[in-house]
Amino acid sequence: MTFTSLLIFAASLFVAAGSPGPSIAALVARVISKGFRDVFPFLLAMWIGEGIWLSFAVFGLAVVAQTFHAAFVAVKWAGVAYLAYLAWKMWTAPVEAKAGELPKEDSPLRLFLAGMAVTLGNPKIMMFYLALLPTIIDLASVTVIGWLELTLTMAVVLVAIDLAWVVAAAQARKLLKSKRAMKIANRVSAATMAGAAAAIAARS
Repeated sequence: MTFTSLLIFAASLFVAAGSPGPSIAALVARVISKGFRDVFPFLLAMWIGEGIWLSFAVFGLAVVAQTFHAAFVAVKWAGVAYLAYLAWKMWTAPVEAKAGELPKEDSPLRLFLAGMAVTLGNPKIMMFYLALLPTIIDLASVTVIGWLELTLTMAVVLVAIDLAWVVAAAQARKLLKSKRAMKIANRVSAATMAGAAAAIAARS
């Protein structure tokens, strides 16, 4: 796995995962009302769930790449189109973010299960990986080491983003309530995602 590929993967994931949304709003509200320690089981489950989706995408696409070359090329360009679509959705996203809800009980197990349910119940996560991965790595020759590198990169990005929101919970809550700030965040994220799609298309 080249450093450039990992960097593109990290940057795209940073934009997609870091954009303010319902899960971030729920996380911020929970931290403010209950404190830091309460949310870690939920976060851990979300990170594990993301790793599961990433693994499915990596190994599933590797089989396609090795068996059906023409289909893989189509999947690769469909991925570029999907990233461009994500950019458009971010650009036109409503500026009001409605927070989701975490379980009111303080049971770590309930919070962990809630995190797994939220993550594994969201197929859009796997669609993101399915769209992104074929455009940046040669999945036909993917190895266990390459998968580990991607998983570690994913973990570093997600942990950094989520902990940053937790640490800055009070400020983040104000940000999420500001329509102007939400609009700016959506537009910046959209421009960055569009740039990633364009760069990937140019590499092809």
